[in-house]
Amino acid sequence: MSISPRWSRRNLLAGTASTIAGATLARVAQAQTAPAPAQPRALPPYVAWKDPSQVIVHTATTIETKRSAFGTSVITPTDRLYIRNNLPAPDVSIVANRDAWEVAIEGVRQPRTLSVADLKSLGLETTAAVLQCSGNGRGYFADKPSGTKWTVGAAGCVIWSGVPVRSVVAALGGLADGARFMTGTGGETLPAGIDPKSVMVERSVPLRAMGDALLAWEMNGEPLPHAHGGPLRLVVPGYSGVNNIKYVKRVAFGATETDAAIQKTGYRMSPPGAKGDPSQQAVWEMDVKSWINGPTSEGGPVKAGLVQIHGVAMGATRALRRIDVSLDGGQTWHEARFVGPDLGRFAWRQFVLPVVLQPGQYMLASRAQDAQFNWQVEHSPANGGGYLNSGWRSHALPVTVA
Repeated sequence: MSISPRWSRRNLLAGTASTIAGATLARVAQAQTAPAPAQPRALPPYVAWKDPSQVIVHTATTIETKRSAFGTSVITPTDRLYIRNNLPAPDVSIVANRDAWEVAIEGVRQPRTLSVADLKSLGLETTAAVLQCSGNGRGYFADKPSGTKWTVGAAGCVIWSGVPVRSVVAALGGLADGARFMTGTGGETLPAGIDPKSVMVERSVPLRAMGDALLAWEMNGEPLPHAHGGPLRLVVPGYSGVNNIKYVKRVAFGATETDAAIQKTGYRMSPPGAKGDPSQQAVWEMDVKSWINGPTSEGGPVKAGLVQIHGVAMGATRALRRIDVSLDGGQTWHEARFVGPDLGRFAWRQFVLPVVLQPGQYMLASRAQDAQFNWQVEHSPANGGGYLNSGWRSHALPVTVA
């Protein structure tokens, strides 16, 4: 690594030319390299409109964005955004007349069932927010928990438009007494002959999340795609994907969490190998997190010389303050800079660190800090579901420069 005289100290690392110690990085790489991507598979018909060159199809209901497909803009294009479905979607005919879709609002002083057309008269807000699967980064856990071995691609930053939930509640006379949780119920197709509570997508979040939540009918400037929850989705900014209910048909406020299995025992921070139970922390808010997207690609080594190390960083429910990058697996750190527009505390920020890299082996890592001075953790705790992996060390990326 060396300084280019054409670049200021503010934008380039100060220091002498060096090559990272190969033996040390080889050991780190062996411990942290993610599993190989799944073999190429065809996109299933319901998302045939997505760009097959930019995604990894794990299964028909788990589709990951390639690291190289995030680009350097803030917003993730809809045709590259990941897919994670717990149940089969309702028939696509539900988006033929989007304004007719109805959602029941309960636990308010004037309970009502409202159509999307009704909701559109009650308010409008647009929010940029990260949508991230609870299991994003699962593939980096050393104990290999079950589930899709996501690396970084079960996430994206999108723009949601809809009515604030708080506006809907106000229009219906406010909350009934005793409300502590907001519960969203999805309209997915349920298998016949079994207890609905055992499979339905119904999640409760703390009432504080209502202040930022939306009932969204638009994503990235277009009607919300059926594959992503259209015609209506409950969006809870800063909370992991499972809490952002697709095809939402009911929003209820009450004193207790739902007893649906996906809440009662599922998506809990259980010890490795243990079953989830209500005493364990629910998978709710995300953590401060970042990762490197380039100059690496799926194609091979990086050319020596001036390169732009770039990636994304998120603060979950808080704004970001700082982003650091390491070339040697965390032995030394250098402050990078954020690039592009700041779209608010729920969106992610792109960052860049220009450096001159000599041939050799490098381990690129990044760590973010939020506005309350909380650093991204080095290691996230192992857990039974492989949830909420935000550790910068496991996300470090080995790179060959030739």
